[in-house]
Amino acid sequence: MKLSELFVKEAMDLQLSTTDKPSTLKYLAERFHQAGGVSDVDAYVAALEAREAQSTTGVGDEIAIPHAQHESIKSAAIVFGRSDAGIDWESFDGQAAKFVFMIAAPAGGGGEHLQALAKLSSVLMQPETKLALAAAKTPEEVVAVFTAAEAEETSQATAAEPASPAQDDVYVLAVTACPTGIAHTFMAEEKLKQAGKAAGIKIKVETNGQAGVGNRLTADDIKKATAIIVAADKQVEMARFDGKPVIVTKVADGIHKADELVAKAAKAEAPIYHAAEGAGAADLEVGKESIGRQFYKHLMNGVSHMLPFVVSGGILIALSFFWGINSFNPEDASYNQIAQFLFVTGKLAFAMMLPMLAGFIGHSIADRPGLVVGFMGGILANPSVLSDFGAVGLFEKSIPSGFLGALVAGFLAGGIIYVLRLAFAWLPKSLEGLKPIFLFPVFGVLIMSFLMLFVVNGPMGAVMQGLQDFLNGMSTGSALVLGFLVGAMMSIDMGGPINKAAYVTGTALVTQSAGAGSNVMAAVMVGGMVPPLAIALAATLNKNLWPEEERNSALVNYVMGAAFITEGAIPFAAANPLKVIPPLAVSAGVAGALSMVFGIVSKVPHGGVFAMLAGGVTNPLLYLAIWVGASFLGAFLLSLTLRNQNKK
Repeated sequence: MKLSELFVKEAMDLQLSTTDKPSTLKYLAERFHQAGGVSDVDAYVAALEAREAQSTTGVGDEIAIPHAQHESIKSAAIVFGRSDAGIDWESFDGQAAKFVFMIAAPAGGGGEHLQALAKLSSVLMQPETKLALAAAKTPEEVVAVFTAAEAEETSQATAAEPASPAQDDVYVLAVTACPTGIAHTFMAEEKLKQAGKAAGIKIKVETNGQAGVGNRLTADDIKKATAIIVAADKQVEMARFDGKPVIVTKVADGIHKADELVAKAAKAEAPIYHAAEGAGAADLEVGKESIGRQFYKHLMNGVSHMLPFVVSGGILIALSFFWGINSFNPEDASYNQIAQFLFVTGKLAFAMMLPMLAGFIGHSIADRPGLVVGFMGGILANPSVLSDFGAVGLFEKSIPSGFLGALVAGFLAGGIIYVLRLAFAWLPKSLEGLKPIFLFPVFGVLIMSFLMLFVVNGPMGAVMQGLQDFLNGMSTGSALVLGFLVGAMMSIDMGGPINKAAYVTGTALVTQSAGAGSNVMAAVMVGGMVPPLAIALAATLNKNLWPEEERNSALVNYVMGAAFITEGAIPFAAANPLKVIPPLAVSAGVAGALSMVFGIVSKVPHGGVFAMLAGGVTNPLLYLAIWVGASFLGAFLLSLTLRNQNKK
C-alpha cells in the first residue's frame, strides 16, 4: 500500500478556515463525503471524536493525525488540510496544528489505518517533508511530496548497508511504545533512527504498536548491544534486558530528545538493569509516569482478572432465582437442588473476586511475589469466605473491609514486596532463588495478614458500623432524604462497607417487620439495581464511551441489574471512579428517593426483578418504572462525564 495513493485530492483544503478541532473534523469529513468516500458523515465524525477522547491525535510539531474506522467508509483514505493560522489540537507539545491528516478506513479493514498511520508518522519525521508541505500550492504537489518520500525510502532500503558505521564498535537498541500504540510509537522510531544515522551509530528500533511488536529485538541483538533505550509510556518486556545498561524514558523524549538519548546510549551512560531484583520497581520508572497513571495501570491489571469472576458469579446467582428467592435454602419450601447448586457456585465465584483483584494488582507492581501476598490480602478483606474465620479466639471479631480493603491490599502487596527486596538485598547471589519461592511469600503473607486483620479491616468496619448507626437514627426522618441517601450509598463502593451499611440496615428492618416488609429495603434494593443497568444502557446507547471489549462485557449488567447484583458495575467504576461513581450515585439516589416517596415496600432482602415477579415488592410496576427511569438518567449522566475520559 503506497501512502501517496491514499490521499483524496478532491477533498484537500490547503487554506483551512476552521478555528477549532470539532469544526475541523466535521468540515474535513463533509469534504470526504462530497468526494464519495463516506456515506454516514455524522457516524464517522462521532468515531473521530471518540478517538480524540482516548488521547489527542495532535502529535506535536504542528501536526495532527485524527483517525477512525467506520462501516460507511468505502476504502482507506487520507484527507489533508492545511491551516496557516493553526488550530488548537491539544497537542503534546502545546503547538497549534497547521497540518491535519485525517485518516479513514472501513470497519474490519485489516488495519489499513494503522499501516497508514505508521507510514505517515515515519515520513512526517523527515524535516524536508514538512517544508515541502508548507510550500505546496496544489493537491497534486502535496501528493508529489509523499511520492518522493516513498521513492527515497525505497532507494534507501535497496541500497547496500555501509561496511561499517563511524563507530563500528557501538550498537544501540531501542524500544518505542505509546499508550495507543500508533503515531508516537513510529515517530519516536524514526527520530531515533535519524539520530543514529547522523551520529554514525548502528541502531535497531523495536516498535510496540497496536498491531503488535515490529522489528523485535533478538537475544543476539541484546547480547551485542552497547545500551538499550526504552522510550515507552506503557509496560514493555523488560526482563530480557537484565544486566545491560538501559535508559528508561518517555516516548515523547524519543521524538524530541533522540540525539541526546542516542549519545548517552553510545557511551553506555545508563544504570544497569536487574530484572531479578526489581522488575516491578523498574516498571514504575517507565516514562517517568505520574502516580495517577501508574495507579491506573496496576488497577486495570487487577480489574481485568477480576471481571470474569464477577460476570460468572453474578449470572449463576441470578439464574438461581428462577426457582424462587430462597430456593437455594434447603429449609425453605421453594428449595430446589439446581437452584442451590447455581447459587453456591455463583457465590464461590463471587468470593474469588476480591482475591483476584488484590492479587493481580500486587502482581502488576511486584511480579509473582506480589501475586500471593495480594491474593491473601484479598481473602482477608472478606475473611468470612473461609470457614476458619467464623469461629472464636483471635478471629472472633474479625470485620470484613470488602472491595475497598482488597484495593488497599493489592497496593500494599506491591509495597511489602518492595520492602522485602530491600530487607534481603544483603543475601549472596547464590541464595537469590530462595527469595521468590520462600522468603517473599512467607514474610509477605505474614505481614499482609497482620496489616489486614489489625490495621485495614478495623477502620473499615468502624466506618460501616458508624454508617449503620447513622441510618438507623434517620429511619423516621424525611422519606425523600433517607431514600436518596440509602440509594446513593448502594452505588458509592458497590459491595464495600458503605454499600453493606445500607444493605444491612435494610435487611435488619425487613427482619424486624414480622413479614410486613420495609420501605428502606425497597429503596436500598432499587438503588443497588440502578448502577449495573445504567452501565449496560450507557454501553448500548453510546458506543463511544468504552472500547469494544469493555462495551461487550458491560452488556451482562442487564442481567446483574435485574438480579440486584450491584457488583457488576465495579470494573467500570474502578477504572474511572471520579467520572463513573458520581453519575451512578445521583441516579441511584433518585431511584431510592422515589421508591420511598411512593411508599413501596420490599418484603425480601434480595432478588431484584425476580422478587417483583414473586410478589416480594409492593406496586411492582411502579417499582420497575422507577428502576428503569433512574437507570436511563444514570446512562445519560455517564455519557456526559465520560465523553473525554481518556483525554490527556
